[in-house]
Amino acid sequence: MARDGTQAMGETMEALVDANRILAREGVLDGYGHVSARHPGNPQQYLLSRSLAPELVTAEDILTFDLDSNAIGDTRLAYLERFIHGEIYRRRPDVHAVVHSHAPSVVPFAGSSVRMKPMYHMSSFLGSGANVWDIRKHFGCTDMLVTNHEQGRSLAETLGADNVTLMRGHGFVAVGDAIPIAVFRAIYTELNARLQATAIALGGSVTYLESDEAALSDAKNRTTVGRPWQLWRRKISATGH
Repeated sequence: MARDGTQAMGETMEALVDANRILAREGVLDGYGHVSARHPGNPQQYLLSRSLAPELVTAEDILTFDLDSNAIGDTRLAYLERFIHGEIYRRRPDVHAVVHSHAPSVVPFAGSSVRMKPMYHMSSFLGSGANVWDIRKHFGCTDMLVTNHEQGRSLAETLGADNVTLMRGHGFVAVGDAIPIAVFRAIYTELNARLQATAIALGGSVTYLESDEAALSDAKNRTTVGRPWQLWRRKISATGH
């Protein structure tokens, strides 16, 4: 790998480790869930930790996978649901980072008729609202986990060109063209869920962002993601995790 490639790999690995710890610190991931990044030197591969609680992930835990979700040159135990990542990367060349979360605040929106919609400008990446992928509609009764290519492919198809898709009885996925973007979207999906539930509980009508408002806001937010990303990294550095 050339010098520039080595530097890019090092930066990606560092950002991926930080993403795991940031998402754990912010309550988006706990002992479960995972975040990956497309390999900076080979778009047909991606980087993902071995099966480990996100807060504990170090650079030594990161494995390289092909898009069939086979670990390359490593036999350590991998996440069962790595197929989520492989199939999204296969379908979406624009995606360079994927987060899968079981955040409790989001799960009710994946299992009810109430669609998650953007409450405020920080969650404008939700557009007109997040679709829900229901594994039972496609594969009958399962253990609810995405553990093969077919299930991962079906989830990726529901995601389509969107930034977030909810998973009935499970959680959600958020994607981005860079690690900070995917982390930002995962964190603000969780915050939007809490705000929306609070607004609904007030008992009156709820006003969401219009599609045009969401598109304009999302474009502007993308230019400022570096601000919270630097803060989140500083927080995990200060606490040591």
